[in-house]
Amino acid sequence: MFELRSANQRGSANFGWLLSQHTFSFGSYYDPEQLGFSDLLVINEDQVKPGKGFDTHGHRDMEIFSYVLEGALEHKDSMGTGSVIRPGDVQMMSAGSGIRHSEYNHSREELVHFLQIWIVPDRKGVAPRYQQQHFSDAEKRGKLRLIISPDGTEGSLSVYQDARVYAGLFDGDESQTFLLPENRYAYVHIARGSIEINGERLSAGDGVRIRQEQQITLQNGEQAEVLLFDLRPNELALVR
Repeated sequence: MFELRSANQRGSANFGWLLSQHTFSFGSYYDPEQLGFSDLLVINEDQVKPGKGFDTHGHRDMEIFSYVLEGALEHKDSMGTGSVIRPGDVQMMSAGSGIRHSEYNHSREELVHFLQIWIVPDRKGVAPRYQQQHFSDAEKRGKLRLIISPDGTEGSLSVYQDARVYAGLFDGDESQTFLLPENRYAYVHIARGSIEINGERLSAGDGVRIRQEQQITLQNGEQAEVLLFDLRPNELALVR
């Protein structure tokens, strides 16, 4: 079963320095039908103007990762971590017992365009941790590359949840069929471009909830960048 979430249905916020599109309820945007999916709670598509960003603020008991599409995102946190995240980089922050951080556009001239994604953890009060890894275009070209997993397998980043995240780049004749394990859900988000998923065309910003399907075929991409989430079969986020 496919449940489409169109880009133009998303919530939005425009603060001048920040344009943000919310796939699920976030901040001042609230839709009781869009409170996440399984343990996937937030997908925000953010564009931040040069030199601007999010001042220091706190999180706890949340798995937060950033996926940069364009530009460079500068990160600093209360663990003493300082880094710059660029396209191909994936940053994972486990907030655990509590962490404070800031995120700024590293450039004084160009926008930074990125996805910030929250996954509900399977435990609370853990020591905060920070991870960052680069995944080259070659690793994702015409296939889905595992970038996040519970045990950090295949060089992926670790997450405190029974969730796996894959990233792929598809164009032209490139295609892959993903075999979803039995009794699992999936969510597919189109970060940019367009692609057919099981014969249905999706474009940048679109997403789809997938239940009771074993095969997910991605094909006929047009400069598509895709994230696929392999999730537990529960609806907990929908009633949170």
